[in-house]
Amino acid sequence: MGIAMEDDLGFDGLMAGKERPSRSLSEQAYQLIRRKIISLELPPGGIVDEALLKEELGLGRTPIREALLRLSLEKLVTIVPRRGIFVTDIVITDLQRLFEIRLELESLAARLAARRGSEEHWERMEEVLGRLPSEDQPADNEIMIGVDEMCHRIMYEATENKFLQDTLITLYALSLRLWYYFLSKIGDMRGALEEHRRILDALKDGDETLAGELIEKHIRAFQVEIQASMLGESMER
Repeated sequence: MGIAMEDDLGFDGLMAGKERPSRSLSEQAYQLIRRKIISLELPPGGIVDEALLKEELGLGRTPIREALLRLSLEKLVTIVPRRGIFVTDIVITDLQRLFEIRLELESLAARLAARRGSEEHWERMEEVLGRLPSEDQPADNEIMIGVDEMCHRIMYEATENKFLQDTLITLYALSLRLWYYFLSKIGDMRGALEEHRRILDALKDGDETLAGELIEKHIRAFQVEIQASMLGESMER
């Protein structure tokens, strides 16, 4: 399954000027509602108002409902019969379970990507990383979050395993919502994103072991930041 770079959260500005591919109305609704949920515009635990979404998005009931069904499978909304649709809450006790599975699957993805990825994948990742703001430029969290997401998605695509790719995209979305939730308490993200350059080098070299180790370190560092933010601490890498 290909990755539509223009559709990724925080990445619209990075890809300005590139032609946006045509999408079904259902896909448009899915991308727009997903963005609202992950960026917390639709807050955790909040009610999803279908009529309001129709008005805001300019889309009909059918594509919106199809999108919400898809989002329910990704655990971003919960559909309760006769009560309504709710944005899935952020449950702190679920964090450990989420990171446990991401550690294993991201490491597997890195190893497979190092084995199966093509030069085209790594050229794309290089281009994405080149869009990071320099040290003398102000940090733009939207751009940096978008860069992180695209680096992970390109790696997922390079695994050539649709089942693993789809699973990791879902898990990443749940993690990304946490990033937004604690964003004000997380320090400068540039260090975290620079880690992707070392990961890219390992992927290009076909070093499966190193790529797996580096992505695992990257995920663990993110977990530490989130846990520290939960405790009210301010951490920098």
